[in-house]
Amino acid sequence: MTKILQNVQMVNEQGELQTVNIAMADGKITEIGQHVTVAGAEVIEGNGLVVAPGFVDVHTHLREPGFEHKETIATGSASAAKGGFTTICAMPNTKPVPDSVENMQLINGLIKESAAIRVLPYGSLTRDISGEVRTNIEELKAHGAVAFSDDGVGIQLASTMYEQMKDAAQHDVVVVAHCEDNSLIYDGVMHEGKRNKELGLPGIPSICESVQIARDVLLAEAAGARYHVCHVSTKESVRAVRDAKAAGIRVTAEVCPHHLLLEEMDIPSDDANWKMNPPLRGIDDKDSLHAALLDGTIDCIATDHAPHTVEEKCCGMVGAPFGIVGFETAFPLLYTQFVETGKWTLKQLIDWMSVKAAQIFDLPYGTLEVGASADMILIDLNKEQTIDAEGFVSKGRNTPFNGWTAKGWPVLTIFEGNIVYQEAE
Repeated sequence: MTKILQNVQMVNEQGELQTVNIAMADGKITEIGQHVTVAGAEVIEGNGLVVAPGFVDVHTHLREPGFEHKETIATGSASAAKGGFTTICAMPNTKPVPDSVENMQLINGLIKESAAIRVLPYGSLTRDISGEVRTNIEELKAHGAVAFSDDGVGIQLASTMYEQMKDAAQHDVVVVAHCEDNSLIYDGVMHEGKRNKELGLPGIPSICESVQIARDVLLAEAAGARYHVCHVSTKESVRAVRDAKAAGIRVTAEVCPHHLLLEEMDIPSDDANWKMNPPLRGIDDKDSLHAALLDGTIDCIATDHAPHTVEEKCCGMVGAPFGIVGFETAFPLLYTQFVETGKWTLKQLIDWMSVKAAQIFDLPYGTLEVGASADMILIDLNKEQTIDAEGFVSKGRNTPFNGWTAKGWPVLTIFEGNIVYQEAE
């Protein structure tokens, strides 16, 4: 049956809003125009709200299988849908790890059973993400791995990374890296700067991240691999990525909303809801990330949605796990802080959260055009509300943004032509 999303404002290539109707059938967009009508079609009234392609998040943690007390595929994907995401890539730090065909098939089955939106699983680079025994990239790709990563830990042996990069290049898949030299962590729980000393907490130096990026881009060049850097957080890391791109190395990078919005001096106390990896860095690092996003050194925005239980996060930073949730707050926070203030355009923000992210992995999503998957969201740019973690769809409540007020909330999400989230009247 044909459906028509009627009377919505779409951002065109010039960044201007134009009123359109969008027709969809069989999960695809069939027509976009000012006067689209189809006899007998089901009409979804857009009420003049902004329509955007469903967001694409290339860095998420759904915790299932193995850690369902933190999140499940059902709750995580529903949380993503509420935040406007219709395609998310799930990292492999589950139990079991998707490091074999059997485990990948298990995860694919769980996704098919309970995902509210499109969930694309990563395959791990090494068995049990231990950084030692290499996985079979060809087999895992054949069974649905969108890309390959040991996210959560940096691969310490250059030889392991190099050999997997060579295999990835042969099979034209992207190697995705959490960059962290374990010898430089020093049991830190937040950035090594001024604030950690004030709070008496052990710090993680910036060099921990940037030296592994510098190593990896050279390995990627030697291997001819496509290489993507997770959650860039330091000015030195930006420099390494920028220099690698200038040298023609096939590198892309992402930044998380919290690293764009916050810096170390914003941390109010020894509160584990402010503990994430990489940690909140210095103000000069934050400024460098902004500049890198605007000049194309950083390609997209990803949430690194990482839910944990209240019990895990109720202690101080030293005893708590790293990570915060991000699906349900990403767009309104970024819209309020950067689009409303004139630092970015609405088109830039939408592109960084949709088509730019999809392009990294050659995904045919994140666009509003005829023939594309009918994945789209309605955003009320005037809707203003206070973030209340207790109202999250996600099982996770671990956010530093609880109590913040933001504008620009997704109110309806359509996935493959079907409504998967609609704000309650």
